[in-house]
Amino acid sequence: MILVAGSANLDFVIRAPHIPAPGETVLGQGFTTYPGGKGANQAVACARAGGTPTHMLLAVGRDSHAEPLLASLNAANVTLNTVLAPDQPTGCAFICVADNAENAITVAPGANLTLAYAHLPDLTGFSHLLMQLETPLSTVTAYAQAARAQGVKVVLNAAPAQPLPPELLAAVDVLIVNEGELAAVVPYPVSLMTNPAQIAVPCVVVTLGQRGCAARLGNTFFTQPAYPVNAVDTTGAGDTFCGVLVAALDQGDSITQAMQRASAAAALACTQPGAQSSIPTAQAVTAFLAAQPASSEASLNDLRNYCGMS
Repeated sequence: MILVAGSANLDFVIRAPHIPAPGETVLGQGFTTYPGGKGANQAVACARAGGTPTHMLLAVGRDSHAEPLLASLNAANVTLNTVLAPDQPTGCAFICVADNAENAITVAPGANLTLAYAHLPDLTGFSHLLMQLETPLSTVTAYAQAARAQGVKVVLNAAPAQPLPPELLAAVDVLIVNEGELAAVVPYPVSLMTNPAQIAVPCVVVTLGQRGCAARLGNTFFTQPAYPVNAVDTTGAGDTFCGVLVAALDQGDSITQAMQRASAAAALACTQPGAQSSIPTAQAVTAFLAAQPASSEASLNDLRNYCGMS
């Protein structure tokens, strides 16, 4: 059983030909709202695509923006521990999605910043605590230390990118980052193979977008090429990866098996618009994997070369 502690935002999404440059105005092609927030996205991914019992600790305001967020989590069978922040609005994100499926995101955290140590529920029965960095860093650190003290595995998706205090890293079992986030926590960047070794965490997983992902577990390095799909919207793909990776680890999968399932789920998430709305079911992930050919030696070598393994 997994506890996700983190953010919930209502996403305001505009599709446009390209992401505006500073000072540029771009005419959009459509506007939609979707339930989002890294924490809520990852909770839905754990429950729906990962197929594992999932709880979420989140904070929302007393406004209409909270309603679709709570409804989406309930629809995914996520058990809620909800903190009401009467003096703060529910978190919101403003997202521009370009025709090439890339996105740019600005977040107004609102109620997410009110999560405090006193809100952490009893951790009895949980195997993993999954967190992100859209809630106060001091709260994330306190939660991680409390979970470590009770024997609960701590997984941190260090996003958005920022330096991490040593006391937080000391309580983390699995760190998940993309390349930019990895650069924020590595003192002396060299290569994707050597950089994770500079982080005092037992397991570091690095997502590499359309290239795939890589991981260091102890002194062993693993790679997993991405599964090719026709991408429509990459919003939420990284969160889908995080949630499914933790769900697979919760179910006893090895790190390589977990990376395969997480990569497949993230690929499928790119084929649909929105964050939570794009997250596939566990059955869809299994069927997708069953239909995939073995990774070619060329794609494996390309990824290994990119990571500096040659």
